[in-house]
Formats: sequence, C-alpha cells, structure tokens
Amino acid sequence: MAKRYIVRYGIMRNVSEFTARSPQEDFARQDQVIVRTPRGMECGEVLCEATERTREYLGISDPSGKLLRQMTPEDEELQTTLWKQEREEFERCKSIIAERTMPMQLIDAERIFGGERLVFYFLSENRVDFRELVKSLAKEFKTRIEMRQIGIRDEAKLLADYGDCGKPTCCNTHLTEMPPVSMKMAKVQKATLDPTKISGRCGRLKCCLRYEYDTYKEYQRELPKVGKWIITKEGKGRVLAQEILAQKLLVSYEDNRRALVDAGDVITVVSSDQSNTGGSKA
Repeated sequence: MAKRYIVRYGIMRNVSEFTARSPQEDFARQDQVIVRTPRGMECGEVLCEATERTREYLGISDPSGKLLRQMTPEDEELQTTLWKQEREEFERCKSIIAERTMPMQLIDAERIFGGERLVFYFLSENRVDFRELVKSLAKEFKTRIEMRQIGIRDEAKLLADYGDCGKPTCCNTHLTEMPPVSMKMAKVQKATLDPTKISGRCGRLKCCLRYEYDTYKEYQRELPKVGKWIITKEGKGRVLAQEILAQKLLVSYEDNRRALVDAGDVITVVSSDQSNTGGSKA
C-alpha cells in the first residue's frame, strides 16, 4: 500500500494529505515535491508522514490528491520561470484594474505549476463584479483565471515574513486557519494592552495570544478570584491579584500586610463580604 504524506503547497501554504503514487516511493521531511491537487499540478514541501494524529489535527478524512514525484532540476527551473512570469502578470492585472477604476487592491498572483490556472488575490471592502475583468485576463494570458477576495489576515499570510519575536510569522508557517483572538485573552495573560505591541503584521491581535489562553483559564479556575476573602496560616486576607502560572496570590491581610501566597497555602475561601465567615474549601 502506498504511503501517505502531509504536504504544504501553494502560495497560501495550504496543508493536506497526499498519497504517494507508488508503494516503493519514500519521502523525507522538507523534500520538495510535485503534487496533484484539486487545482492542478503544484509544488509542495513534505512535512511528515500522515498518521491518525495528523488526520485528526487537520480534520482530514481522505487524501487531497497524489504525490507525484520529487522535484527535478527541470521542475525547479520551470518554477523560477513561473515566479518571474507571475510578477509580470501581477503588474499587468494591476494596471487593468486601475484603468477600469475597480474598487479592489491587488495583493498577489499565483500561477499553478501545471499551467491549469492563474489566481489573483485581492482586497476589497465590498463585493466586486469582476466578470469582465476575468474575461479580459483570460484572453490576454490564455489560461483559466481565478479571482480570490481575501481578508487582511490573509494578506499578512501572503506577504509577511518575520514577527516581533524574530521568527517567521505563524500564519506563514504552521497555522492552517486563523483562530479568533480577543482583548480578554491578553488581559488574562497580563500582556501589555498597548495595541502596537500586541498586534501582528496584519494589524489585528497576534494569533499567539490564543496559544496559551486555555492553559491560563484552566489554571485560573484553580485560584480564588480577585476580591475574595481567604484564610491562610498567616491569617485572613483579601485577594488583590493572581499570578496564574506561578499559582500564587497577592493577599492584603487585615493588619494591612501584603504578601505573595502559594495557592496551596489557602485553607479556606470565604465570601467577598468580610462580614460573612461561612465558606467552602478552595
């Protein structure tokens, strides 16, 4: 039985599962390959061999196509030629859009390796009727034309390189979809709320704020809430702040002392009302 592999392909860095054409063929991580996708023949990079775990993570039930072969020197030469051609086609399409004063911003162009189609990616605040534009481009470039309207985060996926952390942007490497991110996630993790420091290359909140949020929320549930009165071996005090990952609490005691207390040292959590001495175990 032929092996299956996870391959990243296309300018949008799609990730999917492909079946090797022959049972005798083996591929290694980072092998540059040619695959057949629903769009046609494309260049790709092998990430790993497919397993039940990768299928579950990617939500894949069936392979997307065939892994045809490793890239040859001739394939690499053709790919370089196509990249140069894409730049010319991008500029030509951009000039046609300007001539027609269409309300759209062209972002990038992608010529499928097998020549099956030419894809243009654009931004627009509204829906755009580009039917006449497609006809004009198809006539000029002699291939099937596809216009894809994308969002601002997809633009970063196409054009961004490195993030503030010094590493390649997540959207341009391993993210298969953009997770929702909110200011609440930044607050729980006590990240700075300065928009210039927690915004990514797309101008939206950084995707990495989502990565540890579930862990923070789980750890936070194990701590008494801010404002609660607690009893420790040092006495009775009120929780002023939480150090979630360290599992510590900043406590103000009744004698006006303030101390950082381990969560394990909390004997009892009582009501936020100091007069209420009833409570339950933490």
